[in-house]
Amino acid sequence: MNQPKIKRPAYNFFWLIKMAWRDSKRNLSRLLLFISSIVLGIAALVAINSFGDNMRQAIDNQSKELLGADLVIRSNQPLDSIKQPEVQQLIDSIARLGEVSKEVAFVSMIYLPKTKNSRLVRVRALKGNYPYYGVIQTQPQQANKSFLQQQQAIVDNTVMTQFKANSGDQIRIGKLDFTIAGSISQIPGQTGFSTTAAPIVYFPLKYLPQTDLIKKGSRINYRFYFKLPNSVDIEQLEENIRPILRREGVRYETVADRKERVGRIFENMAEFFNLVAFVALLLGCVGVASSVHVYIKDKLTTVAVLRCLGLSGNQAFTIFLLQILIMGLIGAVLGTSLGVLLQVLLPKIFSKFLVVDITLSISWPAIIQGLSAGVIVALLFGLLPLLKIRKISPLRSLRASVDEKKSGIDPLRWLVTLLIIIFIFGFVNFQLDNPVEAGVFTATILLAYVVLSGVGRLIMWLTRRYFPVSWNYLWRQSLANLYRPNNQTLILLISIGLGTTLIATLYFTQNLLLNRVSVTGLNGQPNMVLFDVQNKDKEAVIKTVKKYQLHLQQQIPVVTMRIAKINGKRRKELVDDPNRSMPRWTLNREYRATYRDTLNSETESITLGTWQGQVTSPNAPVYISMDEQHGRRMGLQIGDTITFNVQGVNLPTILGSFRRIQWDRMTANFFVLFPKGVLEEAPQFHVLMLRVPDSKTSGTFQGELVQKYPGISVIDLGLVIKTIDQVLGQISFVIQFMALFSILTGLVVLTGSVIISRFQRIQESVLLRTLGANRRQVLWINALEYFFLGSLASLSGIFLALSSTYALAKYAFKMPFTIDILAMFGIYLIITGLTILIGMLNSRGVLNKPPLEVLRSEV
Repeated sequence: MNQPKIKRPAYNFFWLIKMAWRDSKRNLSRLLLFISSIVLGIAALVAINSFGDNMRQAIDNQSKELLGADLVIRSNQPLDSIKQPEVQQLIDSIARLGEVSKEVAFVSMIYLPKTKNSRLVRVRALKGNYPYYGVIQTQPQQANKSFLQQQQAIVDNTVMTQFKANSGDQIRIGKLDFTIAGSISQIPGQTGFSTTAAPIVYFPLKYLPQTDLIKKGSRINYRFYFKLPNSVDIEQLEENIRPILRREGVRYETVADRKERVGRIFENMAEFFNLVAFVALLLGCVGVASSVHVYIKDKLTTVAVLRCLGLSGNQAFTIFLLQILIMGLIGAVLGTSLGVLLQVLLPKIFSKFLVVDITLSISWPAIIQGLSAGVIVALLFGLLPLLKIRKISPLRSLRASVDEKKSGIDPLRWLVTLLIIIFIFGFVNFQLDNPVEAGVFTATILLAYVVLSGVGRLIMWLTRRYFPVSWNYLWRQSLANLYRPNNQTLILLISIGLGTTLIATLYFTQNLLLNRVSVTGLNGQPNMVLFDVQNKDKEAVIKTVKKYQLHLQQQIPVVTMRIAKINGKRRKELVDDPNRSMPRWTLNREYRATYRDTLNSETESITLGTWQGQVTSPNAPVYISMDEQHGRRMGLQIGDTITFNVQGVNLPTILGSFRRIQWDRMTANFFVLFPKGVLEEAPQFHVLMLRVPDSKTSGTFQGELVQKYPGISVIDLGLVIKTIDQVLGQISFVIQFMALFSILTGLVVLTGSVIISRFQRIQESVLLRTLGANRRQVLWINALEYFFLGSLASLSGIFLALSSTYALAKYAFKMPFTIDILAMFGIYLIITGLTILIGMLNSRGVLNKPPLEVLRSEV
């Protein structure tokens, strides 16, 4: 006789949605923690990607304004019919197609007679109607054109503000005085940083000879700007002129080239900020996983009751999956909305970096990406702890100690884990467009997770195995909580540790980069540099230095030269060789070399070969030393022969050694170093390194020097340091603003991880109170437990952060790795302190009520 089958109640999908909604209303506070974990990460992604889309649109719309012309040809040699007749003919032929403007640019000192101040600036002597697209913004505006008609100059607003100069004041450039026609506020294609570091002054080109600033050995840049009719095919023109210009070592740039270069700079910056935003999102993922893990653990009895009422495991799973998806969608909508609002702030924050005017608009791709990322994060990272619901036994409603059946490997758990790995890799690769870097980033995250899981399990095993039975009861009770049933060791160690790893890595890397380029004190070091001191003026300049009782620390001769041959091959052959490995610019550039018999031990060290500091015989071979990175870039080896054209005279040399140079030190460094006994008679100028006692002496000395020797350039390193500090301050602010998303998300995750653990500790705390423990003892037990958890998690995270920062410093940034002990200690104190503080605040609800009241509220 067949037994009748038990028919399950019919629960349709809409009933499951209703159950999910009803349960959500009762657990809204816990689910809000889930939502808050992903809001800031999504907001950062949407804001950065929206800003990026607006930036790309602005670059596309204003591409011609970035260059100010259709074509630019530039060289650091005069492009005249004598030295480069082919290039001159080419320029004349292009000019006949449209309009041309000429600019001669160089670095020089300016002097303001009214205030008796001087400053190193970038001088641009201009002839023509450049810029053809966009305008040089001046105050008053008409000054950007009127200065070309008279003996006038327009001066960067930085200089005007620094020296309190006004329109109508006089400014001396070389040996000629100009009237200031107005101040410059913006130049097409220039960022705020570039003009802060080196202010620009324009004056008419026709007055350049009267300034008497063009000397032999001066570093001059010659530029020709062309405006061409629409009928001219720029790409075809580029194809025609490229062979000639490359052969002569002359550079050119089109609108497409400038657009690509600006876009590449922005993309590099955007990659970093996108990664910062993704770090915030990853922290949110940790928060989602930990929130769902503890939330579901607390819901196991509810699931068992639903199973008793006839729900299948999959139906119960669907109820909570719907909750997670709805909460994820709400978090994604809130984060996307916040990101759209934050987008308004970003152009102001990035203003110093921008070369275009940003028009804000809604970026639907960024919004769709934010919404999609929020839902996917909620689904993937919520699924893993959610899957256990499918196997909850109905018996658990009667006995909480019932263990669920272990069916071995769960294919769905492995599938979800694989999908999480694919998501992280795919998202990072989408942001960086570099599979190798995306793979390294993903592997690092997985390694951190494995290490933290291993540390957590090891701590639990060690505590159980070597339990200190002789310790005080409060210490024993708190330590026992690390491995007892319902312990929170593993989940808090992973969530807090991974959050600490990501935030600390970001902070350590930021400090590493900023400290690398920052300049520390100049105590005892030169704080003023004199460039372009001619041979005939050297002794007189040194007398002026002694007159002001300044300390002359270094006197460095400089000789300009170009490469003529390498290993018997002429430079033009090497440039035209399609199979050459060395960059073209290394062959075409003008080298500034010096000579001495010893190395500067503070900034130079031989890495390969032997340094020979003296040539004693006219017929002896000349062994030179080259910067190691530059030599490797050119593919050179010890023993290679290099012939230099030293201002018309060919000088054969042998590469005798490579040097490692500390380029970040405030001293004169050179790619090529000659021994003594070779270049002494060559045309040269000198660099003097001085120590000036105070700013008053510095100003007076510079004023006299500029009036007597206008061709000398003075670099006040004190002013340079101040400018660098301003620039680094801006960079640091932007980095810290973006890091704020990760830090805030990390704090939210930390808070959420500790708050949701409250529901696991209530019954234990009540049991202790029932057994006679007083309020103070329970408080100490909880405080010690959170101290252990916070310490273990923060120390593990800091260790992982140091390891990842070391790898970044060595392999990505190629810079020395340094440990910031104070930062490490500060991060440890903050993370551990917050863990204890939040944990203790959560305990107040239990400690301030009678045990019976708490037990009743939990029933």
